[in-house]
Order: sequence, then structure tokens, then C-alpha cells
Amino acid sequence: MAFDGITVAALVHELSDTLTDGRIARIAQPEKDALLLTIKTRKGQHRLLLSASASLPLLYLTSSNRPAPLTAPNFCMLLRKHIGGGRIRSVTQPGLERIVRFEIEHFDELGDLRRKSLIIELMGKHSNIIFCDEENMIIDSIKHISAQTSSVREVLPGRTWFIPDTMNKLDPLSVTEEEFISAVFSRAVPLAKALYSSLTGISPVIAEELCHRAGLDSSRSALTFEASAGTHLHHLLGHLADDIREPRFPPQIILGDKGEPVEFSAVDLTMYADMRRQEFPDMSSLLEEFYSMREKVTRIRQKSADLRHIAATAAERVGKKYDLQLRQLRDTEKKDKFRLWGELLHTYGYEAAEGAKSLKVINYYTGEEIEIPLDPTKSAAANAEAYFEKYGKMKRTAEALTTLIAQTKADLEQLLSIRTFLDMALTEEDLAGVREELAEAGYIRRRAASPKAKKEKITSAPLHYTSSYGYDFYVGKNNYQNDELTFRFASGSDWWFHAKGAPGSHVILKNKGEEIPDRAFEDAAALAAWYSANRGADKVEIDYVQKRQVKKPNGAKPGFVVYYTNYSMVIKPDISSLTLVD
Repeated sequence: MAFDGITVAALVHELSDTLTDGRIARIAQPEKDALLLTIKTRKGQHRLLLSASASLPLLYLTSSNRPAPLTAPNFCMLLRKHIGGGRIRSVTQPGLERIVRFEIEHFDELGDLRRKSLIIELMGKHSNIIFCDEENMIIDSIKHISAQTSSVREVLPGRTWFIPDTMNKLDPLSVTEEEFISAVFSRAVPLAKALYSSLTGISPVIAEELCHRAGLDSSRSALTFEASAGTHLHHLLGHLADDIREPRFPPQIILGDKGEPVEFSAVDLTMYADMRRQEFPDMSSLLEEFYSMREKVTRIRQKSADLRHIAATAAERVGKKYDLQLRQLRDTEKKDKFRLWGELLHTYGYEAAEGAKSLKVINYYTGEEIEIPLDPTKSAAANAEAYFEKYGKMKRTAEALTTLIAQTKADLEQLLSIRTFLDMALTEEDLAGVREELAEAGYIRRRAASPKAKKEKITSAPLHYTSSYGYDFYVGKNNYQNDELTFRFASGSDWWFHAKGAPGSHVILKNKGEEIPDRAFEDAAALAAWYSANRGADKVEIDYVQKRQVKKPNGAKPGFVVYYTNYSMVIKPDISSLTLVD
């Protein structure tokens, strides 16, 4: 997730096309290290966000506004004085540096036409927004950097702005093959590191991608490669440079197993070929969506942390209880042996000598000779009664345990499904459904303060997917929704899908009254695989059957169903061909 030089190049191309000759209508400073410029162009109004945050430096066009403080900070007031109403004449990037320079033309107090530069440096903790005059003299900056803070460059009013060359990196857009091989393949570090530490604007992700395209081991020391590898890698770098110069950018977000954003890039990341990706028309829309998705995932994970802990703790406790009950049930398996010994003692007990510790008799069920242990202080009849008592006690224990084990297993399966749905949750409404189920099961207390508000109102709807060939698929996001989807929404002729032997969503494929194509069954199965605990597997086994075959036993836990006949298929959890309906 690097805001590297290639991402900046894609942004500069977009901003240059969109904002050149636009007039700066409004300048706001919503945060201490961020600006929001409203720019009017012939094609409409645009908002440009510039953030020099040390943890998350950003630059992109955004559709959303941000509240600004009632009293504007000094830097914002300075910009309003100098370039408020000014026109953006150019948007440029020096080389492949993570720097964007806005050349702005405006009239000064005397009515003379002047040019100023607003420069944003997107360099992690060294990020800054700097305002300069025609001579590159710094007028002011959003962060002041003194000599005590940095020995490389001061960023203070009156100082000259320049790009510090601290790394002695080469420009990927102009580096020759000889320079490239000399810089990269003379270092005793992994090849990927040699690439991003030798070339300006190349992030670790792009370095890994170049190695992948070249078929070279990125973790192998650069010193160990032959000269031909350097020639091949430089050739591929040249293709990448051509894409940047053209420009040819296919902005994309790589999505993880749970639909969370994993990576973004302005170029095609072939090393993630087996993962889902979402493509965008420009970098601004990508960045706005990426950070919105990441913020949403982070926020929901934070909000669900307590629920996760409760579900995990309860599942661990119930799991231990289940294992203990199974062991106790196994201990009762010898009950039939005690019954048999009692019966045989009733038949052959007269053969037992007084004070004998055992008796060998013929098992008339099998014809084999067995030896029965005896209590020498008791008669054969008393020993028989003792064995019948043990049998009766174990039988009653086994019967009770069978009922308890079924209940404990249902509790455990419910908790495991709850954990799965917590992993899938993307909105607070999704969490509300899971929270209500935990409260209903007695694992947490309801938040209600009065009896009239006992139950939380659940407004979340099932996920609705459509296909390009005209079929609709519905996916439950919690156990209550699974029940609602299967037993109230679906008709008897609809098809029902679920991951075999794993917690997950019920998936309904709507029957349109015509022969359903195979691809519809495969897509529905892929959805059931994706929305299950087995999402990360290469292949997932899916059970599917017409909804009329699915039954819910009396008193069963939410989401629990039974079916006695079904079809099965093994499918890859890939739903990239389907469209999620908002």
C-alpha cells in the first residue's frame, strides 16, 4: 500500500488533465496537516485533498467535503491571501519523485501577474506541503523543519526549496542498462530490496512485481544473478517506464479473502493473478475507495473486537466441555460388558468357589470362554447385582450425555458460525444481527434499559448478487438472516446452497421458472464457498438442494437446518464474475 512514484505519476496525469486552468475558489485546512482546495474548471467543480500526515500522506480528488475550523490556521490564511482565486497553470512531478508541484498564477496587491508554487511531498513521516515563490524561496509550509530537526534540509520561510538527494537513487525513466546493472546487481541484498533502494519512486511492491514478471527470485541476493538477468530486468523496467510516459495506467485494488483491501497500484500486479481485483477509471476514485474501505474494515474490526473476544472465549469453553462429554461417553461404552457379566453370573454363578477372585465361563452369545472378575467378599449373585447396577448407572449416564452432547455440539456450531459472521461483517447493521444472536443465546447482556426495548431492531438485508446472464443470488449475513432467507424469502423451487461441514451463509438461487444453466449453479456454489469459514481454501465442497428439501427441526438453533438428500460440487471461492447490488 505504498504511495510510490508511479502512483504519483498516475495522479499527476489525472490532475493535470482535470485541473489545469482551473480557478481556486476555496481553500480550507480541515486538519493541522491537510488542505482541501475547491477548484472550478470549465467541466465543473472539483475538490482536491492534500494531506501531509506522517502516518497517511494523501493526494487525490474527492467527492466529499470536510468540516473546517471556524478560525482558519495561519498557513490557510496565507494561501487564501496569495492564491485565493488564482489559476492552476500546471501540475508536474520531478522525475519519479513522490512530489507534486502546482504552478499557480495570480494577481498580487499591485495588480501584477505573479506565479507561485504549492508543493506537496508525499514521503511518509517527512511529508509536507510547501508554498514557494517564483525563485523557489519558501514563503511558508504546513510543517516547519528546522536544522535541529533535520540536518539535510531546513523547511522554513526564507529558505530555498530543493529536492534532497540523500539516497543517490537512479531515475527509472532514464536509467541506462549499464547504470542499472551496476547499481542493482552489485549489492549483497535481496534482489527486490536492491531494486527499490536503487531506483527513485519504486516501492517494495513494484520491485516484487518486476521480479515476478522477470521470473526471478526476489529474495535471492542480487550478487548471485548472471548478467543476462540484469538485461532482462532492465528490459521489463523499460516497458514499465513506457507505460508511465504514455501514460497507460490501469488503477486497481487487490482484495483479500474476506473482501478487504490488500494492496493498490497504478499498474497491473500480475503477482496477484489468483486474487480478486477491482479496477477504477482513475487514481483518485481508487484512492478514495481504498481508504474508505480500509477505514470501514478497521472501524468494524474495532467495533467487533469485544464480540470477537466473547465469541472466541465462549467457543473455547464450550469446545472443552464438548470434548469432556465425548470422553465421558466413551467411558460408558463398557456398560454392555457389565450387563453381560451379570447375565453370565446369573447362569454360571453356582460354579464359582467361595472367595474366588474370578470365574471362567462360556459366553453363550459367542461361544468363547471369558474370565469375569469377582469381589471375593461377595457371592456370585451379589457380584451379578453389582454389575447390573454399574450397567444401569452407565446406561442412564450415556442417555443423559447423548442429549447433552447434542446440545453442546449445537452451541459450539452456533458460536463457530457467529465467529464466521463476525469475520464477514462490513457494517454496524451486520454486527447488530450477530450481537442480538449472542444476547439471545445468553452470552452477552442486551443493551436495552427497559423491557419495552428488549430486542435490538435488525435492519440489515441479505446480500443480493446478480449475474450477467440474468440470475439473482441472495446471501445471509448471520444466522437469523439465514433462517429468514431460507424459510420466508425462498420459494420451494428455489435452490439452496451451503458449505459442507463448515459454518457459513445460506445462499439462495432464485428459480425463474426455466431451465437453470450450469454456470448459475456454479456461481451460487462459489458464493456459498466465499461466505463460509472455508473461504481461504483453494476448493470448497458445497451441498445444494431445492429449498423444499430443507427442514428446520423444532427447537433448533438459528441457522441450523437438516436435509436428507442433496447434490454436491467442489468449487473455487471466486465471485469476481458476479455484481453486488447496493
